[in-house]
Amino acid sequence: MPKYSYAYKVIKRNVGKALHQYDMISHGDRILVGLSGGKDSFILMWILSERLKRIPINYELYSVHVDLGFDGGFSKALAEYCSQIGFELRVEHTDYGVLAHSSENRENPCFLCSRLRRKRLFEIADELGCSKVALGHNKDDIIETLFMNIFYAGEISSMLPSQSLFQGKFTVIRPLAFVDEDVIERFAKEKGYPVFENPCPSTKTSKRHEIKKILKQLYRNNKKVKGNIFRAMHHVKMDYMPK
Repeated sequence: MPKYSYAYKVIKRNVGKALHQYDMISHGDRILVGLSGGKDSFILMWILSERLKRIPINYELYSVHVDLGFDGGFSKALAEYCSQIGFELRVEHTDYGVLAHSSENRENPCFLCSRLRRKRLFEIADELGCSKVALGHNKDDIIETLFMNIFYAGEISSMLPSQSLFQGKFTVIRPLAFVDEDVIERFAKEKGYPVFENPCPSTKTSKRHEIKKILKQLYRNNKKVKGNIFRAMHHVKMDYMPK
């Protein structure tokens, strides 16, 4: 792969823009990076590590994977791969996915699983002395969350690129917030990242999956739609919204 491929340049530029616009990282930060095993989290860990070589500030990264307890999980293979490419991965074994899909919680397994997983990441961050938690959500994820909340929660909201939580004890940062998913997919192929099969039974039936299909059709019909949606999220005219 060329050192300065198109995808690399786009990711570097947009990650830099997000980091500076939201003042995400400061000198001396200890940052927990949530590593799901997907392409987004691989690229997040890589770009945050890579930029340390070319910036005047220093920070520490701690990669953590929360295993949800499904049969056919890939946490062992993920840890081995991370070791091969020079990342030390902490694997936290849980039963959150199984619990969320149990007969006692049929209505919304994704919500409970996500809440439990996030809670554990904050606990580990506290244990490691990390004040920041970096997650691999990209521009598409942020747009999809907007529509999920409109359709299923009856509110207009999404994920913030940077969000202070628990009276400022932790800050969640999303350095890939301005990066399109197709650019991430392109760069992941260039880097040769492995594809780990998600064993979650809700992968293809989740509300997010439904929204993703709808939006992809809109994007195919008009290439300006995604950009317009993302810009609209930054230009809400409250005077023209019902109260």
